Amino acid sequence: MPQQKNFITMPAQHQDKQPGIESLMSPLPQFEDPNYKGSEKLKGKNVLITGGDSGIGRAVSIAFAKEGANVAIAYLDEEED
Repeated sequence: MPQQKNFITMPAQHQDKQPGIESLMSPLPQFEDPNYKGSEKLKGKNVLITGGDSGIGRAVSIAFAKEGANVAIAYLDEEED
């Protein structure tokens, strides 16, 4: 019998300031799987992630670090553009 996965459906949300304020979101975003153990596939690799302060960039930064990459995160506050 195939194993069924339970996925959480996130409701649409909007904030005028970008990036948004995570603490105002409900439910809070899931950006890391605490049960995932990296296998060092990226050990010794250098990674530059732009926009890694939130959203997909944040999740990718954590995942790459768990895989052993040296991660640098670039972020620019939208008010400075």
